[in-house]
Amino acid sequence: MTPDDRPLALTLGDPSGIGPEIALAAWRLRVERGVPPFQLIGDPEFLEATAYRLGLSVPVAEVEPGDAVEVFPRALPVLPLPSGAKVTATPGAPDSAQAGAIVESITAAVDLVRSGIASAIVTNPIAKFVLTKVGFAHPGHTEFLAALAAGPGREPPLPVMMLWSDTLAVVPVTIHVALRRVPDLLTQGLVERTARIVHADLRARFGLDTPRLVLSGLNPHAGESGTMGTEDRDVLAPAVAALRSEGIDIRGPLPADTLFHARARATYDVALTPTHDQALIPIKTLAFDEGVNVTLGLPFVRTSPDHGTAFDIAGQGIAKPDSLIAALRLAHRLAHRPAADNVTPFPVRA
Repeated sequence: MTPDDRPLALTLGDPSGIGPEIALAAWRLRVERGVPPFQLIGDPEFLEATAYRLGLSVPVAEVEPGDAVEVFPRALPVLPLPSGAKVTATPGAPDSAQAGAIVESITAAVDLVRSGIASAIVTNPIAKFVLTKVGFAHPGHTEFLAALAAGPGREPPLPVMMLWSDTLAVVPVTIHVALRRVPDLLTQGLVERTARIVHADLRARFGLDTPRLVLSGLNPHAGESGTMGTEDRDVLAPAVAALRSEGIDIRGPLPADTLFHARARATYDVALTPTHDQALIPIKTLAFDEGVNVTLGLPFVRTSPDHGTAFDIAGQGIAKPDSLIAALRLAHRLAHRPAADNVTPFPVRA
C-alpha cells in the first residue's frame, strides 16, 4: 500500500450521539461530495442496525486493516474493535457502559495511523462526562490524543486545537478549563509555545510560507492599558514581542470584539484567543456546518467535526454530515499534501 492509497481512520465517537449516523450519511454522499476513502472503527452489527433503523440504504462491510480502500466504493468499511466488543447504545441516551468501546476506537485509530495503515485520524464527537464516570483522566479528545502520541511514561506534546474553515481559523490558547482558571494558566510561555506550533504547522501542513497570526486580548478592550486587567499588558504583549523577535508574523493583543468582522479577518490567517469561547463562538457563528477541529502539534494528522454529540437529535435522521465531510476532506488533504515548494496555500479567510 502506497501512502496515497491509505484510507482515513474514523472513530466511533459516542454511539449514543450522532456520530454513527453522520458517518453513514457521509458514505452515502461520497461521490457527490468528494469524500475520500475511510474506515470506521467500531461494531459492524451496530452500524448495520443504525442504517436499518434510519432507513438508510448503506451496505456495511466488516473489513481487515488495509482493505478499506478496495471496499469503500461499494460499502461502508467497518473495522471491528480489537477486543471484539459489541456496541449496544440507544440514541440520545448516553451510557458509561459504552465508554470502553469509545476509548478503544480512538486508541485503535492511533495505532492504525502510526503503523502506516491509515493516513490520518478523524474523530467523531464524544461526551467527556460519559468517560469521566469510568475514570477517564483527560480533559478531552485533544489531550488524550497527545498522551497516545507520546506513549506510556513519556511527556506528551502540547496539543493545539485549531478550528478551521474557509471563512475563519481560530486557536484557543487555553482549552477545556473553567473560565476562573484562565488567568493563572495563561502564561507567556504557553502563548509562545502555542503560537510557535501554529506557525510551524501552517507552514508544514497548510502550505503557508509566511503565516499571519493575530492574538486577541483577554480583557475588554485588551485591558485598556492595564485599567481593565493586567494580563494583556504583562503576559500577552511580551509574548507577542518575543515571537516577533523570532520572525513570526503576529500582532496583538487586540480587542476581541473587533477581531472577527470581514475586514479584520482579511488581515490574518489564524486568530489566537486566550479562552475557549472567544475562539469557538465566532467560528461557530460564521461556519457552523463547515468548521473542522484540527489538532496541531501531533506527529499525525487529526481532524474532527466542529460540533458535539447532539444527543437531543440523535437517532432522528436529521443530523447534517457537513462538518464530518469537511473534516474527512481536510484530513485527506493535509495527509497527502505534496512536500514541494510553491504549493497552493489553503484558504483560511474570507
